[in-house]
Amino acid sequence: MAKGSRSRSQSDSYLRPGSDGDDEPTSGAGSPILELLVVFALVFVLQGVAYFAGLMGGLFVLAPPLVTNPWTIVTSVYAHSSFGHLLSNSIALVVFGWPVARATTRMRFHAFFVATGAIAGVSQIVVTAAVASVIAALPSMLTEQLPWVSVLSIQPTAGVLGASGAVFALLGYLVASNRLSTGLASFVTVPRWVSVLAFVGLALGLTFATASPGVALIAHFTGFLVGLLAGRTRLLAVSARDNNGRSPI
Repeated sequence: MAKGSRSRSQSDSYLRPGSDGDDEPTSGAGSPILELLVVFALVFVLQGVAYFAGLMGGLFVLAPPLVTNPWTIVTSVYAHSSFGHLLSNSIALVVFGWPVARATTRMRFHAFFVATGAIAGVSQIVVTAAVASVIAALPSMLTEQLPWVSVLSIQPTAGVLGASGAVFALLGYLVASNRLSTGLASFVTVPRWVSVLAFVGLALGLTFATASPGVALIAHFTGFLVGLLAGRTRLLAVSARDNNGRSPI
């Protein structure tokens, strides 16, 4: 922590916009990170109850068709398939989410978390179904002559749950909005399409680097890419006028 008048945490200082006072960090007691951890735990307990009642899938698993149980677009973001899944996402949330939370308001952080998580989950369902349909429609002769097509042969995702997509979005936001990234962007001027390609490439690289059986890769890719774009535009940045005379939401 800096001395004198610069009393805010380092994580806040490298995320906020260039002018001083643009962001007011959330307080420790009202941290959205702690609130999310509590929600994760409560939802995990409810999942156990729902499982024995035969309601687990209908309440917490995002599955096609999406219109059947539309509430799972939201509830699936906070649900987890196992304690290990819950623990890993909780640790990642603390590591990547805390600096972001310190630079925005509780309401904006929660809205960003659930929105990016929902987008990531829906993309996993929609994209895998679309790719599987396209590949299935290809002539068998073509797929035999092009072995690489078999690599893309994926089955539509039956169901998805977990906060991984939202956590990847927080990581993307953190990467694109930190002081180093902003400084480089101010010195190097590149076309917008180059920036988009760079973000897509970075998202692809991280997605495949963290790939493992049973992991929703499309959700991870989408979450990280959305986070990068949001971080580049400082979507969660709070102006001084937003917090003038009152505490962060």
